[in-house]
Amino acid sequence: MKLRSSRTVFISLLVILIFVLHFASEAAELSQPTYEVKTEMDVKVPMRDGVQLSTNIYRPDAPGGFPVILIRTPYSNGDEKNGGGHFFAKRGYAVVIQDVRGRFESEGEFEPFLNEALDGFDAQEWSGTQSWSNGKIGTAGESYVGCTQWFPAPLGNKHLVAMFPIVTTGNRHALAYVGGAFQYHTCAVWGISMGASPEKAAVLMAKDMDKLFLHLPLMTLDEYAIGREVPFLRNWLSHPGYDDYWKRANIRDKYEAIRVPIFNIAGWYDLFSADSLMEFNGVRHSSGNPTAREHQHIVVGPWAHDTPGKNGKVGDIEFGADSVPDLNKLQLRWFDYWLKGIDTGVKDDPPLRIFVMGENVWRDEQEWPLKRTQYTKYYFYSRGMLTTEPPENEPSDSYVYDPENPVPTMGGNNLGLPSGPRDQRQIEERADVLIYTTPELTEDMETTGTISVELYAETTAKDTDFTAKLVDVYPDGRAMNLCDGIIRARYRESNSKPTLLTPGKIYKYTIDLKVTSNVFKKGHRIRVEISSSNFPRFDRNPNTGNTFAMDAEVISATQKIYHDAEHPSHILLPVIPGASN
Repeated sequence: MKLRSSRTVFISLLVILIFVLHFASEAAELSQPTYEVKTEMDVKVPMRDGVQLSTNIYRPDAPGGFPVILIRTPYSNGDEKNGGGHFFAKRGYAVVIQDVRGRFESEGEFEPFLNEALDGFDAQEWSGTQSWSNGKIGTAGESYVGCTQWFPAPLGNKHLVAMFPIVTTGNRHALAYVGGAFQYHTCAVWGISMGASPEKAAVLMAKDMDKLFLHLPLMTLDEYAIGREVPFLRNWLSHPGYDDYWKRANIRDKYEAIRVPIFNIAGWYDLFSADSLMEFNGVRHSSGNPTAREHQHIVVGPWAHDTPGKNGKVGDIEFGADSVPDLNKLQLRWFDYWLKGIDTGVKDDPPLRIFVMGENVWRDEQEWPLKRTQYTKYYFYSRGMLTTEPPENEPSDSYVYDPENPVPTMGGNNLGLPSGPRDQRQIEERADVLIYTTPELTEDMETTGTISVELYAETTAKDTDFTAKLVDVYPDGRAMNLCDGIIRARYRESNSKPTLLTPGKIYKYTIDLKVTSNVFKKGHRIRVEISSSNFPRFDRNPNTGNTFAMDAEVISATQKIYHDAEHPSHILLPVIPGASN
């Protein structure tokens, strides 16, 4: 999802940046810009219930049927000069860009995600049967525009041939809630902006955002921000657990029905990093079509939700120009092969290409997680130690979590907030942040895969949060975050059936830190941060145990972290032998 309401879609198609591709060499030249472009603006396309969606068409000004690239967006389908539309139309594609239901010139009510499956199918059916179409459709786009690709995919439209989703997810509950905590900044700002008129959205952006995010109860945030309710945002807040409301937009029990080749783009610092890898794996292993299983691909770079600049700078680190993709070229290679039958070398591409941070190199892999992974536990000790030696009689550590003074978000997998790797030293000075650090490494160590923390903790509250963050500590002292996670205590056992705590009792929590690929260089140190807030990326747990989003009361909680023989709190790292070799 993009935190902007008027920016033209298909941003990914406008990114023309330098990227040294390590894929197989093209066996034939890519389509060239040989056509003049004919445009048709605001064509009304009927859905099965009669609602008409505004659709712009950019196609070669020539007779005959052409393959179609379909983009469905909530961010405006643009104007006659749409750069993405012209780029592909000049190269022999009919580009169809449609405003989703309830947005801009399209009729109906906008309810994020819920209508994208059927409307997407209907748009594919319409696009595949027009006189200027040859009946073959590829879908493209990023973020929400990637969701509009995933949700109709299991319906199996006969015209759909290939997909190219970028930094996105196929599970909308995973967008709104992470470890049971509300992904506050993203959902609040995006949700209120998308549910408001442009004038009301401008009112929101003019507010004191720090004060805005401290507003309680959460359920009335929309009224406080823009003076009116945003029904879908209130629905999100009314359904913190995974229930039937969220199941209406989730492809993860439908991978078998997705039967087309898909090329995914993901970023280690994108909020959908783990989701993108999950969708890639799910279709690759479960699709009912052998060709689709064989041709699932993903590229994961050191990117946040927005593509980095020319120097590949993300957050405080420059990863180099080679880290930046030419997305136009990647998509053209993909669609030329699947929609035109041009041998561009796509069929020989590796299933997985990852950017290994630290070494800052690209590497091909055959599976996720990597088969050669050596999962290694690093245990927490008192006095801030982190070691592979299991603890014995270590004393516990404690801190006070005060929702009135939460730990501020500092980089990470954000949307709308400063994202990517950022120096965490200021955060680590806080009394409510525990840090556990290894000695300086005597040799390089690569971690590539899914990261998790097993935490044994006690609290004085009926409900609270625990957070964890993996950090690369440089010889000069910089502490650069790699990935992080959160667990809301009431969802420690299930994301659908909450259970409150007994204050003073020790519980085991598993915190999912999602994914990364990084070489901790010789002389660096590995660090884990433990706390109870990451605000405003996630909402503050008020510690009361009351009904979510209805609470205007907050109380402090004393947290005690155990790390002894009976309670061996640790981080589980996916260590790759022979780092980056």
